[in-house]
Amino acid sequence: MRSYQIEDLTEESVRRIEARLTELGLRGSLDGIYYLPVPAELLDTEQKAHVETCGPHIMALEVIDGGRLKLELLVRGRGPLRCSCIAYATPAQRERMIDFLDQLIRDMDIAV
Repeated sequence: MRSYQIEDLTEESVRRIEARLTELGLRGSLDGIYYLPVPAELLDTEQKAHVETCGPHIMALEVIDGGRLKLELLVRGRGPLRCSCIAYATPAQRERMIDFLDQLIRDMDIAV
């Protein structure tokens, strides 16, 4: 699995990040999992065609014990678990979602 990781966060920083993600309505059904929606304009052709059946398309962010965040660089739908529209992020999707996470942390004035 390809991923983007942020390490060496304090417990307090992780709690603050999780609280902010929850406020934004991004909390998943499992503890420590958050679903970051991929903007519609960045979906590839097949993902756009599958919005109604598989959407919304997301990238999963996992909070891992020890002060780590792991953003999976896989775009999946919140619908079916298996579909041809599930694919590794395009360069534009990857850049936007990493920038989103980095900006969230900067806006919270958390040192990384």
